Amino acid sequence: MSENSDKPVFSIEKLYVKDLSLEVPGAPGVFSQKGAPQIEITMNNTAQSLDEGFYEVMVKATVTAKIEEVTLFLVEASQAGVFQIRNLTGDPLEKTLGIAAPNIIFPYLRETISEAVSKAGFPPVLLQPMNFEAVHRARKQDQEQAAPESSEATKH
Repeated sequence: MSENSDKPVFSIEKLYVKDLSLEVPGAPGVFSQKGAPQIEITMNNTAQSLDEGFYEVMVKATVTAKIEEVTLFLVEASQAGVFQIRNLTGDPLEKTLGIAAPNIIFPYLRETISEAVSKAGFPPVLLQPMNFEAVHRARKQDQEQAAPESSEATKH
């Protein structure tokens, strides 16, 4: 039997917390704050090539909770994974790195943040599901719109 060496390969090699930071700047006073906190969440994802056929994909989230101007807590977490991806190039590789891999990592990031907030003495924060396909599509559209502008700028 011969193996098809051109067949796409996608496997998870390692999932891990790359960075985790938790701050409760006003503890213990913040625990007596009354009212519902305002939660602000920012997220992004990145990918980089490691060795041939291996990539690190990272999803980072920052969660800040405030009541009026008082910060209750601030959590920054970066969850990452090393993926083996072979025999994919161009758009299929971009989609794998920008959509498929972040979709695998996101539940781990969600758990990491929820546990950190709980251990800080607050009710857990559950990140809502993320549509990485829409993020990827918007990012690609932004790049396509920026490309003509940058090429026009170099013509002068």
